[in-house]
Amino acid sequence: MAAATAAKTSTTAAAGCMVATGGDWYLGVDLSTQQMKAMVIDDNLNVIHETNVKFDDDLPEFGTQNGVRVQSDKITVTTPVLLWVKAMDLLLERLKAANLDLSKLKSLSGSGQQHGSVYWKEGASQTLKNMPADHSLHQILQSSFSVTESPIWMDSSTTEECRQLEKCVGGAQKLADITGSRAYERFTGNQIAKITKKNPDEYKKTERICLVSSFTASLFLGNYAAIDYSDGSGMNLMDIHVHEWSQQCLDACGPDLKGKLGVPLPSHSILGSISPYFVKRFGFNPECKVIAFTGDNPASLAGMRLQQGDIAVSLGTSDTVFLWIQDPKPTLQGHVFCNPVDRDAYMALICFKNGSLTRERIRDERASSSWDEFAKALKATSPGNNGNIGFYFDVMEITPAAIGVHRFNDRNLKVSNFSEETEIRAVIESQMLAKRSYAEKLGYKVLKETRVLATGGASSNSHILQVLADVFNAPVYTIDTTNSACLGSAYRAKHGLEAASGQSFANSVKMAVSPKLAVKPNCEAEKIYCPILARYQELEKLVSCSS
Repeated sequence: MAAATAAKTSTTAAAGCMVATGGDWYLGVDLSTQQMKAMVIDDNLNVIHETNVKFDDDLPEFGTQNGVRVQSDKITVTTPVLLWVKAMDLLLERLKAANLDLSKLKSLSGSGQQHGSVYWKEGASQTLKNMPADHSLHQILQSSFSVTESPIWMDSSTTEECRQLEKCVGGAQKLADITGSRAYERFTGNQIAKITKKNPDEYKKTERICLVSSFTASLFLGNYAAIDYSDGSGMNLMDIHVHEWSQQCLDACGPDLKGKLGVPLPSHSILGSISPYFVKRFGFNPECKVIAFTGDNPASLAGMRLQQGDIAVSLGTSDTVFLWIQDPKPTLQGHVFCNPVDRDAYMALICFKNGSLTRERIRDERASSSWDEFAKALKATSPGNNGNIGFYFDVMEITPAAIGVHRFNDRNLKVSNFSEETEIRAVIESQMLAKRSYAEKLGYKVLKETRVLATGGASSNSHILQVLADVFNAPVYTIDTTNSACLGSAYRAKHGLEAASGQSFANSVKMAVSPKLAVKPNCEAEKIYCPILARYQELEKLVSCSS
């Protein structure tokens, strides 16, 4: 490929990056909660430059804390939309200052924090189309938004709107059947419903509503960018089975909403060429294509290069499970989104609050604060833990909605205590059993070719990974997912060009570094954990009822 000619590289000390010569480049941009990041890769998928803008540090004039503003009611959480605009100015200035030849960018794509929304004022489309290159984006667009404080994913002020939406479509499960999720306060449809009710004039003046992802794409495009299927399926507004807005959901959330959202498009769509503004001001190639932007979670799936049958498990403060599924079965827990790299597939996302902090508490209490002692206990106990099962919810869990520590012996009788070694295995087994249980409820099936991709702090502990492998009866691979959403965006920029000729995403990114095999399941794993999984699910019902 073209990057093979890019043998010569040099280090740019100021940016701490490798700048390659020759070949085509692709840009990924990620607008997350606390920062905006950019990553440039070459044809061989090598990262040749990275930079970022940290909102609190680099743009203190907006007065955000951790990138957001928490309003006086403590449940309304927003970010000034002009902060994001100014961050784009600064990000591009930093790319230019790094002496990157931006004319070598063949395409770009990006991601944005899911569920945030941006409201363009009437007339803003003309402003976008006619941006003068001698002005900053911040100067040009400062009067272009009908809602100046964008609601984001941390907002939880729309409980009333959520219940109303569910009522309008026939209940929470019915809404999940249509949109992939029951109503959630942070989801965009409910945020729009709140604005139509409490700020009707602002809504009336709104010409277009974007997600954070399509908003950022609109800046590059110089026109309103379509919402992609994958991010659009996290709004409680899209029928995920036909990839169209659900009129029933639209009617429940706002008048004339379909026109304000535009027509959603496949996630690999080429939206058009970059705006002349960026060609003149920053030296982009006028033929550089803008590929549809998506949400940060779908972009992370792309960055981790999941394939059919794969499951990714992030073991962090909260544990998160990403699934590639073909036949989704939406439930009241977890989320089903349209797949960002395969139009005919889906992805599911499940989040568990009780992750590393719970593991660390058990380590401190039962293994003298030592991971080595913790690992010895796991190694000393047998898979299945002699039938003992525990539930460890230090804080109110999402899935299931339960709290407290609940221990059961091999006869399903509740007990007050486990031995140290039993407790250590119980906390790990219960966390992994929960992941498989909820994955299967959403339609995931463990296949012969299934791989578990593990990331996050606990993925460095091979003994924890062994339990993960045994519970899923699948090999576990470790993968470095630093800036996975931004990297996934760069991958998607490349794939967007190749998808037009029928190229699969997997083929587009086949040259990326492969995940490393960490552990294989024990040969008796499925025989041991299959009945335990069934018991776990029954006991979980008791725990949920008692919490």
